[in-house]
Amino acid sequence: MTTELAHEPDATRYTLRVDGTVLASVTYSVNGDAVAFSHSYTRPDQRGKGYAAEVVAFAVDDVETTSTRHIVPTCWYVGQWFDRHPERAGLLTR
Repeated sequence: MTTELAHEPDATRYTLRVDGTVLASVTYSVNGDAVAFSHSYTRPDQRGKGYAAEVVAFAVDDVETTSTRHIVPTCWYVGQWFDRHPERAGLLTR
């Protein structure tokens, strides 16, 4: 089983693929110095396996390491992820 995390800027999303199949994703939009994570998705038959948390962590890490932008968690799941990771709250903005 091969797991691949990727940033797909042309599709404005981050994905988690297992054996080439997208199992989870988080979409975003850029507005000035902010990135709004607007929607997360995990295939229904794959929910509960931690894939969404993994792709969100990858996306947050990518924003932090490749830009000076802050994050707006407009997706409820991304908001909950930040609640579970208060040490990352410095990346948030309104």
